[in-house]
Amino acid sequence: MQQITDISRENRFLEGLSGRLTITGVILGVVGLGAAFGLAQGAEGGVHRLWWSYLMNWVFFLSISLGALGFVLIQHLTKAGWSVVLRRIAEALAANTLVCGLLFIPLLFGLHDLYHWLDAEAVAADHILQHKAGFLNLNFFLIRIAFYFVVWIGGSLFLLRTSIRQDQTGDYRLTQRMEAASAPLMFLYALTVTLASFDLLMSLDPHWFSTIFGVYFFAGGFLAFFALLPVIVWWLQGRERLERAITPEHYQDMGKFMFAFLVFWGYIAFSQFMLIWYGNLPEEIGWYVRREAGTWSDIAWLIVVGHFMLPFAFLMSKHVKRRLAILVLAG
Repeated sequence: MQQITDISRENRFLEGLSGRLTITGVILGVVGLGAAFGLAQGAEGGVHRLWWSYLMNWVFFLSISLGALGFVLIQHLTKAGWSVVLRRIAEALAANTLVCGLLFIPLLFGLHDLYHWLDAEAVAADHILQHKAGFLNLNFFLIRIAFYFVVWIGGSLFLLRTSIRQDQTGDYRLTQRMEAASAPLMFLYALTVTLASFDLLMSLDPHWFSTIFGVYFFAGGFLAFFALLPVIVWWLQGRERLERAITPEHYQDMGKFMFAFLVFWGYIAFSQFMLIWYGNLPEEIGWYVRREAGTWSDIAWLIVVGHFMLPFAFLMSKHVKRRLAILVLAG
């Protein structure tokens, strides 16, 4: 039996909260960046470490927005109706690719500290880098990054604005337009997300390569998005927003998605490790050898236990999936 929920009196707008969140975020961001750059100046290797930290954090939040964009595209491709209220949240998160694009600008000043293949002397002394120079060079790298963000920002803003217009006008043709656009956008999404993972992360170690790395990055982004989504719902409902529109059935669906992509992420991560470990090729195995040295080994086990085993045990239960607070904790 289909359940119908009356949301005519539902509070669906952030109103003053939106402005306060934006202002608070900007202030915290500026203060945080200023403090980080200030502290880095007086520390040994501080600037170099700062760029590494900035890149990793930037890529993490970018991956959440990309996971949200992928979710929106899938909902339109499948013409899903159950997820409309959650899709609105995902559309807003996907539009943060614009913010991520702006936050890439500071990285332009640290590219030479991050990417070994930008050092002309290193390239001249390394025949592998010379063979990859047609792809790994500054101009082509920046052209690719610009193309990625044109696709991500253009696609996310198109879907967000068209969705808002559809809400305002009730014109179903706008829904059909989004569904039609989602097929080519999904192709471009898969291509750009894969190549971006190669450019931004895999090329940090230009001798190493993994053909499954793009899928690994994609799975991690989707998982991070589904871990954040219940947190946002919990925050909104705690402020009397969407209290009736988002039901325990939605909680359970979010939990199912989180569990599915947790298993998928674990499968891809293990597949990559197992194949490289079994092959034991010098150009591949070094990537994992370095991550088993020193304290990195402890961090690796922390990821296995905290990022996979514990959430897996939590999310197996249907009762956990239907309780938002526990779902937030599992995420």
